[in-house]
Amino acid sequence: MKLNNGTQMTIGQVAKTLDLRISTLRYYEREGLLAPPDRSASGYRLYDEAAVERLEFIRSAQAVGFTLEDIRELLRLDEESSCKDVQQLLNHRLAEVETKLADLNRVRTALSGALEQCRKSRRGCGVLMSLRHRKASRKSK
Repeated sequence: MKLNNGTQMTIGQVAKTLDLRISTLRYYEREGLLAPPDRSASGYRLYDEAAVERLEFIRSAQAVGFTLEDIRELLRLDEESSCKDVQQLLNHRLAEVETKLADLNRVRTALSGALEQCRKSRRGCGVLMSLRHRKASRKSK
């Protein structure tokens, strides 16, 4: 987003423009993702074009799955232009996503099996009985 001739925006204007909460902007500032902005004579936070562009970068990085810790690293790397380091970060994040997907697939398989068990059950709930039995067998170990 381009601001005109060094124009600055208040925190409310930035929040509205970028569809962010004011508390989110303050949080980014506390976390060091965003430098403390200039202040008006009456103490209002004033954001320049660079700050707005940084916020847009943060939002874009979040939209593709980066954590705030990843984003902090990306911002540091962006300043140093190290593509190799960015690739390492991407590989790490991708490995985490793959692990989560595998876990979710296991949960989906278990839930599908439990649902099928419920549909076939004629007397009582087979799933509840199975869970009770599983709990009891863990206690005896």
